[in-house]
Amino acid sequence: MLNKRERNLLITTIVFLIITLDQISKICVRNNFESYIEYSIIGDVFILIKVENTGAFLGMGSQLPETLRILLLIFLPIIVLIGITAYTYIDKALDKMSIIGFSLIIGGGISNIFDRIVYGSVTDFFYLDFWGIFQTGIFNIADLSVTTGMILILISSFKKNS
Repeated sequence: MLNKRERNLLITTIVFLIITLDQISKICVRNNFESYIEYSIIGDVFILIKVENTGAFLGMGSQLPETLRILLLIFLPIIVLIGITAYTYIDKALDKMSIIGFSLIIGGGISNIFDRIVYGSVTDFFYLDFWGIFQTGIFNIADLSVTTGMILILISSFKKNS
């Protein structure tokens, strides 16, 4: 069990690390790659494709009217992130895996919201294609962080219930 200081340091470090890694990667991609051109990283499996996403996951919501898009993709996520952040810092019953999971979600969420506010879109660039059997949408480090965080929280909750 982590004491309060260790817990707060862990949360803050993970959030800061994710925001930093995500923003640096997006700056590099924005400044060095053309949109919609595929750059092979590992054969045809791991590909870089720069896309400016004005919507949410896989571009959902990009066709919404501007006011509704701002409400659903900026204000609502900010409110949710404030709640998750408070919960993560305050709930002493959270295990280490859940703390890490929530911290990954907070860092990724803040970084993507920052992009929406500052740039009006989120820069996505990673694409995985496992020989046509499994393909991902185009994503970024913040998306990967949020997804990993959710998986860790699920694993932790299953471990508690077993």
